[in-house]
Amino acid sequence: MNVSAWSIRNPIPAILLFVLLTLAGVVSFRAMKVQQFMDIELPTVTVTASLPGAAPAQMETEVARKIENSVATLQGIKHIYTKVQDGTATITIEFRLEKPTQEAVDDVRDAVSRIRSDLPGDLKDPVVSKVSVAGSPILTYTVASSRMDDEALSWFVDNTVAKAMLSVRGVGAVARVGGVTREIRIELDPARMLALNATAADVSRQLRQIQQEASGGRTDVGGSEQSVRTIATVQGAAELAAMDIVLSDGRRVRLDHLAEVSDTVGEQRTAALLNGKPVVGFEISRSRGSGEVEVAEAVRHRLAQLKAEYPHIEITEAFNFVDPVLENYEGSMKLLLEGAALAVLVVWLFLRDGRATFVSAAALPLSAIPTFAAMYLMGFTLNVVTLLSMSLVVGILVDDAIVEIENIMRHLRMGKTPYQAAMEAADEIGLAVIATTFTLIAVFLPTAFMSGVAGKFFVQFGWTAAIAVFFSLVVARMLTPMMAAYLLRPVAEE
Repeated sequence: MNVSAWSIRNPIPAILLFVLLTLAGVVSFRAMKVQQFMDIELPTVTVTASLPGAAPAQMETEVARKIENSVATLQGIKHIYTKVQDGTATITIEFRLEKPTQEAVDDVRDAVSRIRSDLPGDLKDPVVSKVSVAGSPILTYTVASSRMDDEALSWFVDNTVAKAMLSVRGVGAVARVGGVTREIRIELDPARMLALNATAADVSRQLRQIQQEASGGRTDVGGSEQSVRTIATVQGAAELAAMDIVLSDGRRVRLDHLAEVSDTVGEQRTAALLNGKPVVGFEISRSRGSGEVEVAEAVRHRLAQLKAEYPHIEITEAFNFVDPVLENYEGSMKLLLEGAALAVLVVWLFLRDGRATFVSAAALPLSAIPTFAAMYLMGFTLNVVTLLSMSLVVGILVDDAIVEIENIMRHLRMGKTPYQAAMEAADEIGLAVIATTFTLIAVFLPTAFMSGVAGKFFVQFGWTAAIAVFFSLVVARMLTPMMAAYLLRPVAEE
């Protein structure tokens, strides 16, 4: 079937097809997310085991080695890395790229569960998690207030700010930086403990028994069934200080006779400084599948509402990793438009005909814009790789149209009418245009199937270039001859 001849005889279907493709491309372009790099999943899993107070040697022999031996039996493992510190062991398992990430997480979790009974009883349950590339912070803010101290500001960030930010679409995590944590501190007096023949273990055991809340089942009260809870907690440091401690000889003594009880803050292990001054800050990370730009806009809008609700709170932006992403996007789009303009200029310099240049140049937007619709359907985003691919093929998109229009112009110079010239010229070089286009597709598309980590990035590069080149073929075979038949004018004889 000669598609070009059919399109020339029936121009309305071809025009409607490209109107719909262009509208779909514009809508998809506006809906696509802007990112620095696409979200990729690497089959890498970490196991974090914590045993407070244990030495590194103990963590190695009793925890890390047992987990390593159990995990090593899994299929598809490439490397295992272990990092042992005081009270903590982190085992990183890197699988081969062919291994599905969720399957790798499930396999590691099952392997750790099999040897849980062999691990120390005081060991906290090991945490199995996958490594996420999208988990790095994109925005960092600091919080200051003349009415709040560090403790109140820290609680404000942990409670109010965290809830407000996590309600924003696309925010994956909110982490406090710096600040302090409230702590009820009990400092035992060795002299009093020795005089009363009391031990720290006695005090710790009784505190653990009293500070409890548990379910008490159900009971019938007044003909109705109600739930019962066992509540054994104190409301403050003063109430805890008045608690009775039973000594080994049966005597009772108040806790504040053995120790100094104070409502204070915990030991500060991290600190945040802004311009050399201590501050309380928080970091915002985006969730997988969301774009940095849209998340930043939503976060700033929510922070503006938060400032209106709490006028005495001053929120300052400390670090911003979103603006470079936006600058790269705007720069890439600018270069894309400049390349398109230069390509049209070159076509005009060689054809020296305004109508022929317009017909050829129309292939560029009509090939590029529908490509965004295909990218959106495939789940691609506007990132460095896809924009690089579009910039690379922007000059290739008009190649087929130039070949078609040049052959049509040659037939026009023979004295034929535009309709006749378009019919005969498109039929002459149809096979050559198709062969040229599929040669380009054969060059770009294999990059989408590269192996290794590079293949994870180039999958969108190869598909984007191949789809854009294919749309240029469709334009050259359907639209360019039809436009030439109805827009060009016969060449006047000299």
